Amino acid sequence: MPDASPAKWHRAHTSWFFEQFVLVPHMADYQPFSREFSYLFNSYYETVGARHPRFARGLITRPGVADVDAYRAYVDDAMARLLATDGGLGDLVTLGLHHEQQHQELLVTDMLHGFAENPLLPTMIPGWQAPEPSLVPDEMIAFDRRLIQVGHSEPSFAFDNEGPPHEALVLPFKLGRRLVRNAAWLEFMADGGYRTPTLWMSDGWSAAVDGGWQAPLHWRQRDGIWLQFGPGGEVALNPDKAVRHVSWYEADAFARWAGARLPTEFEWESAYRDPRFAELDGHVWQWTNSAYLPYPGFRPVEGAIGEYNGKFMINTMVLRGSSMATPPGHARLTYRNFFHPEKRWQFTGLRLAADLS
Repeated sequence: MPDASPAKWHRAHTSWFFEQFVLVPHMADYQPFSREFSYLFNSYYETVGARHPRFARGLITRPGVADVDAYRAYVDDAMARLLATDGGLGDLVTLGLHHEQQHQELLVTDMLHGFAENPLLPTMIPGWQAPEPSLVPDEMIAFDRRLIQVGHSEPSFAFDNEGPPHEALVLPFKLGRRLVRNAAWLEFMADGGYRTPTLWMSDGWSAAVDGGWQAPLHWRQRDGIWLQFGPGGEVALNPDKAVRHVSWYEADAFARWAGARLPTEFEWESAYRDPRFAELDGHVWQWTNSAYLPYPGFRPVEGAIGEYNGKFMINTMVLRGSSMATPPGHARLTYRNFFHPEKRWQFTGLRLAADLS
């Protein structure tokens, strides 16, 4: 699958990040582990040099896992020596650590997709259970018109795309307290949701038809029973769990079928400052109706690090919250995740919003 990368690639790439952006420019006697690794494990930093195409990462049979282990140990040792003598690299190293946390999440979702495509359906994490949803009422909470401050303004770490903090006008709206559950999605399917083009954006309908979408990713029907594949293997679909592995196109079509819409990211951030919204951690990233665009006043940092977020601010949609694969430190109100609207392999779901006249 073009979006997924092997486990050893994630380990090597996160090592390369520290080597390329910390060790090479800041450690005078540092010698890169391998010149070839700079080509193989560069993800998308065009200003650094040529790189191996993403869709072909799964075809890299060499270097092997042992070579990647040695690379990791080499970089770790150099980082320890550098940090013992240079205390001025805190911001850059912190960015590298949070970058590694992002790849920890991608590692989980990429592995899950690979296991799901195996015809033997092997279990990735024996005994794994999806988190239980909070027992909140199935209701919409109303919010008045308000001028809010959005974006990260705390002294703690945040990615550059979470700022600058600024004011945004939010008109009256309602937001569902519950994430959309599997039971509701089954109703959508039974009512012809995947067969009704008027519910879909044109590109979404094309994606659904071309991909043969009839249900969320990793759902299968056998002997009239819906099953879902997850980290714990294939199990009977639980109607009370939050729906996951749906694209923005599917989420948008479902919302239209339900007589609602997806919230904007500013509505989402405004509502989540209310204590009545408990389902932030450990479930699914929530699609919003906001395109991934720069906040007013956003400027990428100089140099190759500026390619981290800014150049992706086109043709993608914002997700908020966190998922069951997200490291805890990334479950914050201002975190802006983003994916193309047809992507389904992440733990992505939704909650419904509506205008309040």
